Amino acid sequence: MPRRRRDSSGDTNVDILTKVRSLETTLARRFDDAARKLTRSGGREPLEILHAIVDAVEREIRPSGRGKHAFPFNAIHVAVLAPSRESRERLQAVLAGESGLRQRIDDKLRAMGCNGADVAVTVSYAGRAQPVWRNPEFHLRFLKVDAPAPVVAATPPSCPHVDLVVSSGVAEKRSYSFVAERIDLGRCAEVRDSRGRLVRLNNVAFVDATSGPNQSVSRRHAHIARPRNSMELRLYDDDSAHGTHIVRQGRTIDVPKGARGVRLNSGDEIALGDARLRIRIT
Repeated sequence: MPRRRRDSSGDTNVDILTKVRSLETTLARRFDDAARKLTRSGGREPLEILHAIVDAVEREIRPSGRGKHAFPFNAIHVAVLAPSRESRERLQAVLAGESGLRQRIDDKLRAMGCNGADVAVTVSYAGRAQPVWRNPEFHLRFLKVDAPAPVVAATPPSCPHVDLVVSSGVAEKRSYSFVAERIDLGRCAEVRDSRGRLVRLNNVAFVDATSGPNQSVSRRHAHIARPRNSMELRLYDDDSAHGTHIVRQGRTIDVPKGARGVRLNSGDEIALGDARLRIRIT
């Protein structure tokens, strides 16, 4: 009998996908292992919880043939246990960062071959775990939401687009662009407490320096946030050592330590000690 030729294209595609998935998993876990060694304090750290959530999402991915996979949902709601204000701030710093939960889920779906997946991820925090939770530290709800979703009318307005340009001092980047509820400003990308635990990730991070404008920037210096149901952006001082100010049309406005903050206008210059940022809001 004539020998049948074997089409190896399917096997090749599977092999390539397997290598990509293996590489993505190895890199992510090496990063997390290094972070856990630095932040180990006896309990599950925020980065460990983030990784466990992404693993739970991966378990919902289904094979769809010829090395392809599909994710049968378009929305994920994540409820995370945060019994104290400190624990919530630490979790938010990791889950909402540039390499946070949404980005990790997107990376995982792409690595698994779920191309074109458009998944909305929302996060809430609870003071205590609920009886229905399968994990004592978080609970996931996987949803298939029709468009438009029935809650659209009650959804707060979209965040404005924010561009920040460093005009004095040296940051990790010269300019930044954000569409976010909160933007943390300070010295160094990671802020840790006295026990080495990660408590904050600065979205705009001035480099650590012993001279020049950067030395007047506190590690947790200030943040920009949008009040609920508002398009207004406000600047808040986070108990900085050298103060926070807004320079507007030649006039300096102090940002007092407290809960209300000061409203920002497009074109304002933000002063973090002696460092400066120019803001544009669209």
